[in-house]
Amino acid sequence: MASAVATDKSETSSTTSRPGYGRLLRTPGALSFLLPGFAARLPFGMLTISILLLVQHTTGSYANAGIVAAVTGVSMALSAPVMGKFTDRLGQGAVLVPVVLAHATAVSALTALALLGAPLWALALAAVPAGASVPQVGPMVRARWAARLEGSPLLPTAAAFESVTDEFTFVVGPVLATALCTGVHPAAGLVTEAALTLLGGLFFAAQRSTQPAVHAPAASGEKHASALSFPGLRVLIVAFIGIGAVFGGMQVSLAAFSNEIGNPGANGLLYGVFAAGNMIAGIAMGAVAWKIGPRRRLILGYIGLTAAASVLWAAHSAVLLGALGLVVGLCIAPALITGYTMIESLIPAASRTEAFTWLTGAVAFGQAGAVTLAGRLTDAHGSSFGFLVPLGATALALATLLALRSKLAPKAPTRIVTTSVQPVATRVNERGLGHRVPVTVD
Repeated sequence: MASAVATDKSETSSTTSRPGYGRLLRTPGALSFLLPGFAARLPFGMLTISILLLVQHTTGSYANAGIVAAVTGVSMALSAPVMGKFTDRLGQGAVLVPVVLAHATAVSALTALALLGAPLWALALAAVPAGASVPQVGPMVRARWAARLEGSPLLPTAAAFESVTDEFTFVVGPVLATALCTGVHPAAGLVTEAALTLLGGLFFAAQRSTQPAVHAPAASGEKHASALSFPGLRVLIVAFIGIGAVFGGMQVSLAAFSNEIGNPGANGLLYGVFAAGNMIAGIAMGAVAWKIGPRRRLILGYIGLTAAASVLWAAHSAVLLGALGLVVGLCIAPALITGYTMIESLIPAASRTEAFTWLTGAVAFGQAGAVTLAGRLTDAHGSSFGFLVPLGATALALATLLALRSKLAPKAPTRIVTTSVQPVATRVNERGLGHRVPVTVD
């Protein structure tokens, strides 16, 4: 009984305090994969906007640009879980090296075709390998954190840190891509994206000492369950599709709005403000010791996101749109970070990289659908109609979350206490450690 009391005290303390980012970054080996991982992830924030700007420049149509960008996103969304599954089984380095080589080649081919004035069907065909070969470095970094910090109170901090890193790439990436495409050459964004992916990916793959263990079913004799077989992940996928639609709808609509006001360069600044809001909220998320469960945090965050997206269409000035974009960004982080954090409790370790890639792919899929629809709406009716896409997508995703929220409760482990009368089971509720149902032991 004394040991149980001690355990309860330690578990409670771990839920009421959160170690800071400084302690997280002092984790042995962390910087060795974080720095090259960041270099390999920055291009992810450049890819869609670089394709949009290049194809719009060569074809004169946001709808055509949206189609090519959408094909890229859908290809990435479909290939990401496959890449994650192979990564869980073969190891990160074995998958990453050929993938970054293929991506650099595919993006170079797409760039050349666009500059040569290839027809839309050829650009869309070239976009398939460009998207399918996007390296899943973000999920790989998250898998390294999960492997090194399993059971540690630092894990939620790591999830917040990763979201901040992702959003920093979405701050820097679009601004950098826009500056290159508008100030240097329309193809400069894609050329830079391919070069950074190649160099950063190879350096990241070389950090083998921090890679998670390979889970080979043949060696362990265990059945390797697909991450998609867990219902909680399927609900999170819907939520992340909605988040991706916000990113895609904002990219197209902000670019169209900037052209409408006669200042194309404002696009990078407006999108940077939107992504900066996400990054600021992500930093705050990692510093807070939450007293409410992750499921409730996810739903509350999504309610805020849907409400913020509902007023974007009404903004008709750059200052107002920038302010609203900042609010939308602030509302994304709670939903995004919480969703990634819930993977540890919903998915077993052997399938976590695959689970992370499903979520990343869901963002890409939502982004792809949004740029296609928003591109058509902005061509036909203007940027205000493009902003309706984030509203519709988040509203549908929120309705799904509310209807299927029971699927997001992790299965409580059963603990058997042997007594003189009969075994008595205790369970841990969905809010985490430190909340046990008391039992009487004779």
